[in-house]
Amino acid sequence: MSEAKGGRSAQLKHTGLRPGWTTGACATAATTAAYTALLTGDFPDPVSITLPKGQTPAFALAVEELDGERASVGVVKDAGDDPDVTHGALVRATVRRLPPGSGVVFRAGPGVGTVTRPGLPLDVGEPAINPMPRQMMRDHIARVAADHGATGDVEITVSVDHGEEIARSTWNPRLGILGGLSILGTTGVVVPYSCSAWIDSIRRGVDVARAAGHTHVAGCTGSTSEKTVVAEYGLPEIALLDMGDFAGAVLKYVRRHPVDRLTVCGGFAKLSKLAAGHLDLHSARSQVDKGFLAELARQGGADAALAAEVADANTGLAALQLCATAGVPLGDLVAVAARDQALSVLRGAPVAVDVICIDRAGAVVGRSAVH
Repeated sequence: MSEAKGGRSAQLKHTGLRPGWTTGACATAATTAAYTALLTGDFPDPVSITLPKGQTPAFALAVEELDGERASVGVVKDAGDDPDVTHGALVRATVRRLPPGSGVVFRAGPGVGTVTRPGLPLDVGEPAINPMPRQMMRDHIARVAADHGATGDVEITVSVDHGEEIARSTWNPRLGILGGLSILGTTGVVVPYSCSAWIDSIRRGVDVARAAGHTHVAGCTGSTSEKTVVAEYGLPEIALLDMGDFAGAVLKYVRRHPVDRLTVCGGFAKLSKLAAGHLDLHSARSQVDKGFLAELARQGGADAALAAEVADANTGLAALQLCATAGVPLGDLVAVAARDQALSVLRGAPVAVDVICIDRAGAVVGRSAVH
C-alpha cells in the first residue's frame, strides 16, 4: 500500500521520466557557489543545495569568475525530460559584498525580466525573481555566512544568457515582465509533464485513499495548496491528490468512484478558470477570464467603475486585490462558482464539495461552504 501513491511521485514512477531543476534552484546553486568563493577564494564544484522538500542536488559549475569584491557562477539548467523552454539555459549569479546591515539585495541582470505591471507577487520595478527562489537564496547566503563568520550582506544579480530571446516564448511579455525570464520554482524540482501518466496517478490516488477507508480527499494544484489543506483539515498524505491542472480528471473519476467529501484547493487564478467552466487549468489551454471575474464582482456588489477595473486588470491576483480593497469578496465568489462547476461535473454523484482559494503564499483568500 505504501508504494501506491498518487500525484507526482506516481507519475515519475510510472513513466520513468527524469525530473529536473527549476531556474530558482539553479540560481540558488550559482549564488551559493559564488558567495563561498567570495569568502574562501575557492569555488565548490559541484555545489550542493537543500531544496524546500529536503532534496540535496549537486550542480556542476559551467562558469566561475572571482574579482575582488564580487564572484560570478553560471549553472546550466537541466529540466530533465520535461519539454521546458529554459532547458539548457545558462543561469548566472553574481554576488557582491555590501556594507553590514544592508541585507540581501536582488538585481535583474541581462536576460532576467523586470516587473512593469501590478498583479504579480512582486512590486512594480522589482526583478522577476519570485518569492520562493529569493527565500532559497537568502537561506543559503545565511548558511554560507554562518559557516565562514561573515555578515551575509550581499547584492545578488541573476542573469540568464539569451533570456530575453527565450522569454518571447513565455507569457512574460503579456504579464508585463519585460527584458527577460522570470526566476521561478516553489519546490526547486521540474516534474516531467505527461498528461496520461499524471491523470493515471490521480486515479491511483483516489483508489488508494478509498481502499484505506478515507472518506475525505483533497484535489490540490500544487505543494502550497497541499499544505493549506493539511493545516485546515489535518488530512493525511494518502488523502491528498496532486491534481495539478487536471481538475476535470479528478471530478470525472470521483464521479465514478465516489468519496463522501472532496475539497478542491488551489491558487485563486487557477480556480477562477474552473469557476468559468474550464476543466484543464494549464496556462497553454485556458486563461483567466477577467470579464467573467468582473461579472462575479458585479454580483458581489461592485459598482460599474470597479467592474471595469477588474475587467482590465493585468492578472487574476490584481483583480482580487482591487476587490479586496473595495470590500467585494471576489475570492469567495470564485470559490462558490468553482464548487458549483464541480458539482455540475459530478452529475449528482453522492459527493459533497467545498473549494478553497489561496494566494501564492498559501493564505486563504476565498472559500465556499460544503455542498
